[in-house]
Amino acid sequence: MSCNNRLSPLFIAEVSSNHDCDLGRCYKFIDTAARIGCGAVKFQLFRIDELFAPEILERSEDHRNRVRWELPESFIQPIAERCRKQNVLFGCTPFYLDAVKILAPQVDFFKIASYELLWTELLESCAASGKPVVLSTGMADMNEIGAAVETLRKAGCADLTLLHCVSGYPAPVEQANLAAIETMRREFKCKIGWSDHTVSEGVVQRAVHKYDAQTVELHLDLDENGPEYDFGHCWLPHQLERMIANTRLGVNADGNGIKAPTEAELPDREWRADPKDGLRPLKSTRNTWKP
Repeated sequence: MSCNNRLSPLFIAEVSSNHDCDLGRCYKFIDTAARIGCGAVKFQLFRIDELFAPEILERSEDHRNRVRWELPESFIQPIAERCRKQNVLFGCTPFYLDAVKILAPQVDFFKIASYELLWTELLESCAASGKPVVLSTGMADMNEIGAAVETLRKAGCADLTLLHCVSGYPAPVEQANLAAIETMRREFKCKIGWSDHTVSEGVVQRAVHKYDAQTVELHLDLDENGPEYDFGHCWLPHQLERMIANTRLGVNADGNGIKAPTEAELPDREWRADPKDGLRPLKSTRNTWKP
């Protein structure tokens, strides 16, 4: 995946169901994500009756009521156009097979959710589209991830990113297990990232700076009014903007690894203690120095 204004790492703003089925609010998510430094925005395309088994829907009013969270298919093209206007990537998670066909002409990448990792037919359909695929690995073990990776690659996926994920909403910081990022990188030899549910700046920075997470996905809400905000796993714009800025500052601090005086240090080199008498500045500087 690439974007003209993309910086490393790629931050993906996950809108999830916080759009409230309002196209204007979808636009606000895209505009806000672009403003605060995200390189991609991701939505979800699902139908409740193709997401949950009828036995569950018959018994659970809560699950039936999630029909209000559905993103209308008619929103997909205008969302894609808005993302292009804002120069951010547009990703979407398909939760039924026809959704892949609907999304393929519009999205820059497919995202497969942790809950769908075992669904071979969906993996194959996303891979066959030729689009990059981002796969969350929450709840999965290495054998399950390995099977999904093999399925995707056999079906034609040439651009794969795996996201280490803890599918708790929110996820406890002490269960983040960020070291699994390196485990997956060694095993699957593809791009690796972190899908965050901790809402912890420290966790995200650790994932980027310690474990080189190349992609970071985070749930965004605009105003604490999104239906998922109260669950506790969503960032607000000011929090996310600060975190992205601070994380990228850290990335820019890496340098070239050569230990030598930097430009900022050069004026002070002459003010070091002279080895002859231990006084500052160097004797060669004292006679010519003027306040």
